[in-house]
Amino acid sequence: MIKHISRRGLFAAAISIAAATTPAFAQEWPSGPLHVYVGFPAGSSPDTIARLIADPLSEALGQPVVIENKPGAGGVIGVQQMLAQKDDGHSFGVTINGPLTTAQRLIPDLGYDPATDIAPVALIATTPLVLAVSSENPAEDAASFIEAAKASPGDISYGSVGQGSGAHLTAELFASEAGVELFHIPFQSYAEVTTSILGGEIDSGFMAPSAALPHVEAGKMKMLGITSAEPFPQVPDVPVLAGQAGLPDDFRAELWDAFIAPAGTDPEIVERLNSEIVKILGDAEIQDKLLAIGWKAEPSTPEEFAARIEEDTALWGAVIDKTEAQE
Repeated sequence: MIKHISRRGLFAAAISIAAATTPAFAQEWPSGPLHVYVGFPAGSSPDTIARLIADPLSEALGQPVVIENKPGAGGVIGVQQMLAQKDDGHSFGVTINGPLTTAQRLIPDLGYDPATDIAPVALIATTPLVLAVSSENPAEDAASFIEAAKASPGDISYGSVGQGSGAHLTAELFASEAGVELFHIPFQSYAEVTTSILGGEIDSGFMAPSAALPHVEAGKMKMLGITSAEPFPQVPDVPVLAGQAGLPDDFRAELWDAFIAPAGTDPEIVERLNSEIVKILGDAEIQDKLLAIGWKAEPSTPEEFAARIEEDTALWGAVIDKTEAQE
């Protein structure tokens, strides 16, 4: 079984250091535009989410919020660019979980330590993955899929966009917790994974509900389960995997999108940003727009966000340890 290893002390120390050492910007802040670095191209989900909150955040703060797209390395370039800016309390980032939870293990010479160089501001939204198979696949639910995998160890395949990707690590977590062995086939794109599932070239894959839904509605694909702790509003009839067929009740594997700042940002600025982002995410129109692109609004305090980073870093670090040991 995958074990959780706490790094909470590191994050608590980082937040305490930030509180003790930063200059007081908050009284006159913001004194100019905010630059928000996004490590993905325009039109991507992280970019769309950043732009959804940029306008209302700009209105609340009385300054422009400028989105700076710096794509590359699974979002890592955006975080690096944020950290490279002058520490004036006006440079921030919107990122998915990878750059803060797995990048340090997967990318040599990352150039930053998420536990000490990042100030968590707020979670924005989460999205789970679904276990997808072709409509021709005999499995009708997660239990029958797991039963088939146990009967033929290593024969049932799944696709992802490569070693260390969210879909790859999720599948390995699922396999470990279910006590099965699956065969990983990497592809260059999610489109290739989907095409290969539909064509019967591979057996399964973990993907975003929004990616699977059109094929399910066309009768070409089935969603056997979802990795969120609760049913997901976009596909409410897909059962959660947690608690099924021997999977633990706390099984969860989600992607998340969040607002971050460089460590050393004045705590009052972090709190102000958090307060405004939480208000924005409480708006029903914003929630609907997020759900339309497959994300659920998930506001948090900075402390709750820091705890989520620690939890997911431990979770995925243990998965990486296991997969490296198998290589």
